[in-house]
Amino acid sequence: MPSRSLLQYAVITAKGLAMGAADVVPGVSGGTIAFIAGIYEELIETIHKLDVGFFKIWKKEGLKAAWNSYNLSFLVALFSGVLISILSLAKAITWLLDEHPILVWSFFFGLVVASILYVGKQIKHWNAKVIIGLLIAAAIAYGITLAKPIGDIESTWFLFLAGFIAIIAMILPGVSGAFILLLLGAYTSIIGTLSQLGDGLTKLDSVLFFSAFGKLLVFAAGAIVGLKAFSRVLNYMFKNFKNTTLAVLTGFMIGALNKIWPWKEVLQYRTNHNGEQVPFLENSILPNSFEGDPKILLAIVFMIVGFLTIFIMERFAASKKER
Repeated sequence: MPSRSLLQYAVITAKGLAMGAADVVPGVSGGTIAFIAGIYEELIETIHKLDVGFFKIWKKEGLKAAWNSYNLSFLVALFSGVLISILSLAKAITWLLDEHPILVWSFFFGLVVASILYVGKQIKHWNAKVIIGLLIAAAIAYGITLAKPIGDIESTWFLFLAGFIAIIAMILPGVSGAFILLLLGAYTSIIGTLSQLGDGLTKLDSVLFFSAFGKLLVFAAGAIVGLKAFSRVLNYMFKNFKNTTLAVLTGFMIGALNKIWPWKEVLQYRTNHNGEQVPFLENSILPNSFEGDPKILLAIVFMIVGFLTIFIMERFAASKKER
């Protein structure tokens, strides 16, 4: 594994900060940021290598040898940045979703539309199989957005499942873990839990901290299991059925656009852990049917900003490849 200076590890932490920022925004993938930053392959290789062999080397050669052999300094530096960024932004996004939901969802909508074009553009050969895969995936995703969440979004098993599925974003550039959480109906719950963890730390509230920490631990356990389970399957699919896989991912995002449409009417509420009534089942409506100010012009501006965010990132990645 490469030997690095403290400055180089600081740069890796900075890249982790960028990945963390991407991970809390539906439509932007932490995997994409890692790809652009030039650490994607090392990240995947390091994660794949993690196993119980670490303890065998530790026993025979000592902790330092095991630590270096598994490139753990790289992971610690990177994920420290990811964690700091997520905890810092979770509070801000929770507040923005409460105070300016239309503008936030408009920004996310623009991000996902651009992501659809980014992933779809990578399909090299269009044929009947690719088109059918895209249409079926779009129909399934759209159907999921119309259905009730598959479980209590704060229950232990659902948090584990959400982590299990959302980890795909770590493996595939172009697929957002936050977007998958959004589709599952777990996005606001996870962001809220992260915000509570941050509050527990800053306010030294042990009850709040450990309540949030316990939920996130379950989510992380699901993510770890999902990473091991999905990595080989996804690598196989990309190596042998790349066009079809990309088409399915593109269709999945197209169908799920309904979930982040900015203008909604609430059909059903649920009571959260704080005893507050929050939306549970919503229906997309036209802006002119929205109760209150639809903020159409501002929403369009934020959609364009979201779209350009992905567009600029793609251009940056392309220019880096050409060097």
